[in-house]
Amino acid sequence: MFVTQCVRRCAVLTPDKPALVCGNRTTTFGELRDRVARCAGGLLELGLTPGARVAILGINSDRVLELMYGSICAGGAPHNVNIRWAVPEQAYAIDDSGATMLVVDAHFADRLPALRAQCPSVEHVLYLGDGAAPDGTLSYEDLVAKSGPVPDQCTDPDAVAFLNYTGGTTGLSKGVMLTHRGVMAAVSIVLADRFVHPGMKTAFLLPLFHIGGVLQPLASLLVGNTTVLLPTYVPLDAIRLIHEQRIEQMFMVPTMIQMIVDHPDFGHYDLSCVTHIGYGGSPISEALVSRIREKLPHARLMQIYGQTEGLPATFLPDEDHVSGMDRLRSAGRPAPGCEIRIVDGDGNETAAGVIGEVAIRGPHLMAGYWNKPEQTAKARKGGWLYSGDAGYLSRDGYLYVVDRVKDMVVTGGENVYSAEVENALAKHPAVAGCAVIGIPDDKWGEIVHAVIVLKPGQQVDGEGLQAHCRELIANYKLPRSVEFRDALPLTPVGKVNKVALREPHWKGRERRVG
Repeated sequence: MFVTQCVRRCAVLTPDKPALVCGNRTTTFGELRDRVARCAGGLLELGLTPGARVAILGINSDRVLELMYGSICAGGAPHNVNIRWAVPEQAYAIDDSGATMLVVDAHFADRLPALRAQCPSVEHVLYLGDGAAPDGTLSYEDLVAKSGPVPDQCTDPDAVAFLNYTGGTTGLSKGVMLTHRGVMAAVSIVLADRFVHPGMKTAFLLPLFHIGGVLQPLASLLVGNTTVLLPTYVPLDAIRLIHEQRIEQMFMVPTMIQMIVDHPDFGHYDLSCVTHIGYGGSPISEALVSRIREKLPHARLMQIYGQTEGLPATFLPDEDHVSGMDRLRSAGRPAPGCEIRIVDGDGNETAAGVIGEVAIRGPHLMAGYWNKPEQTAKARKGGWLYSGDAGYLSRDGYLYVVDRVKDMVVTGGENVYSAEVENALAKHPAVAGCAVIGIPDDKWGEIVHAVIVLKPGQQVDGEGLQAHCRELIANYKLPRSVEFRDALPLTPVGKVNKVALREPHWKGRERRVG
């Protein structure tokens, strides 16, 4: 199947049922199919060629989803740009993708001059906002209204359907190529293990640039669920949306769930409708599970583990979310159609209980990194995806992730590569040396922590370093705590000893990741 089957199926079965709800707009399955086909027609008239990338920069909306699927229907590949990134990060990804079309909404229209100047491949800019389109852009609504629908242009199941950018261990983002075949295999897996339940009204609360923005809406559309979109995540707005729309299932990272159940206004709303909460991005604490059981007593929990390059890999069902049970610390068992093995430094499979790198195999893995054959070769070996996570398998097949091979911090479900932050810090004139690590935090799982060595005679404080970095990298990547040292500890070969830097912060904890 092609990705566009998810748009077409219920347009035949239940054409008048709401497919998408966004604010005061409701789009039925029949209307969605028509608008996607018209969007595709308009993009083809503008000259979109097979395989061309369409960069989309906007907050969650029904229109963003239409453009994603319209791009695919026209034979292109959407690239949802990370809305949390700073302009230089966004410009790098758009330019790296070679996108010929750029789509922005009203929230990012002011970034257009800078993005256009740094992204020479962009030939056309579409405007998603209401009202008149800014100079040099085309109105998306005008495009849909004036264009005729076209047949689905998808012909190759191994063509790239989505280009999702993730952080880079060298400080540069990598475009993950997800094919029609791979995406539809992933959709089938999340449906097979009921991570997405058919017949439920679903809230989409994550940003659409996440891998969840690929899989969850497609799975919901394929089985005929109504998806309600929250433009940006504000805890009280999420609570109100769940209450007013009578949401039955939703998908978040643990920090987002915590913000809901701990909100001071939680008791003013009826959230008894929630029966299923899927989460991922980081583990969940026993304390948070207890609060969810108390405040959302009808909700069943399921954790999903994986990464943009290969999601899902494992699931941890509700029955394993038991306080005091060892399985709650795990990421679950392999998902249907997926294999997990743990390998040592030579690529040999380890015995149960022995820590090594987590490797994943299945029909849903990425095709590779865009224009990065060497990094693709390192990540994909012999049909397996090497995750960069360190862990072990128990004798009964549960995966326990205990550390990371990659130099990465996961804070609030967002991946932050230390090199990205270190590159930004190193550009400050007062910084002679720096190292970035993740340290434990009760709310975010981990926070970004910077260790700084200043140049002789130079002064800067933590706030000054944050302000400097804010111009270069996204807000969630900023160091939340800073310590200053006379020198950084080094390994015998002269590399920064991050194990020594982490040790005092993680001492006494069984898991070395948040």
